[in-house]
Formats: sequence, structure tokens, C-alpha cells
Amino acid sequence: MCGRFSLTADPDQLRKIFPWLTVPDELQPRYNVAPSQPVAAVPNDGKNQLDFFVWGLIPFWAKDPKIGSRMINARAETVDQKPSFKAPFRRRRCLIPANGFYEWQRQPGSKTKTPMYVTLDSGKPFFLAGLWETWQSSDGSEIPSCTIITCEPNELIREIHNRMPVILPEESYQLWLDPGEPDSNQIKALLRPYPAENMSAYPVSKLVNNPANDTAACIQPL
Repeated sequence: MCGRFSLTADPDQLRKIFPWLTVPDELQPRYNVAPSQPVAAVPNDGKNQLDFFVWGLIPFWAKDPKIGSRMINARAETVDQKPSFKAPFRRRRCLIPANGFYEWQRQPGSKTKTPMYVTLDSGKPFFLAGLWETWQSSDGSEIPSCTIITCEPNELIREIHNRMPVILPEESYQLWLDPGEPDSNQIKALLRPYPAENMSAYPVSKLVNNPANDTAACIQPL
């Protein structure tokens, strides 16, 4: 499961690192992004533009948007089979920018869990593989929403948790953002663990346990 992440890069940094991307000026640094909150994402609509989506995918056929709280993650192994995700997987994929994500590590012989912050060794922001959807209510209003795809952990994350978000390598962005319907096997092959040798993890404060705490203190090493 991926239940928290950060996006601390400002718009200018993102534009410099990803010159093909249009980034809104109102994007603010986030240190503790939680489900049901707005998240920045790049949908595969051909515009290469960051937009905002509610984290927790609401299927277009849902009667109640609250179902999104149970749809914050999609498993890579079954994303092309589950009713909530198979249509978005074919047609509505997105990239979700992040600087790092959190997982909770259980301490041996204890019920206590330590929050761990995971980043790339390069320190650069990266993109998580996501899906997006637009839900329309009876009054005509719309809610754009998204989910993060998870996969089996690599060697680093395996010591912390049994799942990790899919981090897409740069060479896969174009295929993932294809507005058409690329070969599903080719797309699914992208959903694999990121190389552990290019990642780092360190313990952080339990401040991150509370979504109300959205400050730089959340990512500071203990």
C-alpha cells in the first residue's frame, strides 16, 4: 500500500527538470499528502499539463463518491482485471509527481511501527504510475480522481513493507501518457519495482501519522 507521499519541488524546479511539462504557478510544496486530498497529476489527455485530482479513484459507475476512500491504490498484478480499474488502465493513465513516499516498518517484538521516508538517491522528483477518472453527480458536477498503482517491493522496501508504489523510469513516460490504447501487455510490463540500488530510506518523526501535519518536519531524518 502507498498511503502517504510528498511533493516538495516548486513549479520552477519541476519545469526545469521536466521541460515538456506545464506546471501551474499555484502548486504548493506538500510534505504529507494523504488520501482524499487533492494531488497533482499529469493525465494522458495529450496536454502534458499538471492538474489536480482527488486521491481515491471514483469509478464513473459509482453511486456514491465515498467509494473513492477504498480506491487509493490499484495492484499492478490485477489492475487490468478489476472492474474499478480495467477501463482507466486502458484509457486513463496518469503520472503523479513526488519527491518521496512513506511506509511504516514494524519493529521486531513490538506493535510499534516506525514511519520511513523513501526517496531516490539523486534527490530528484519522480513520477508514480497512476490512473484517473471523472465522476459525474446527478446535479452535473464532476469530481476528477486518481489512484496510485503498487507492485511487489524491491530489496530495500521489502525490509519495510510488502508493497511499494510503481515509480516509472523516464523512458516510459511517453508510452504511459499515450492518449490512445497501447498494447496492454506492453503497458503492464512497466509496472515493476524500481531498482533498489537507486533508492534510500530513513526513519522520520511520527508527526507524519497525522495528515494535519504537513510541514518540512515530516521528512526530517530522526
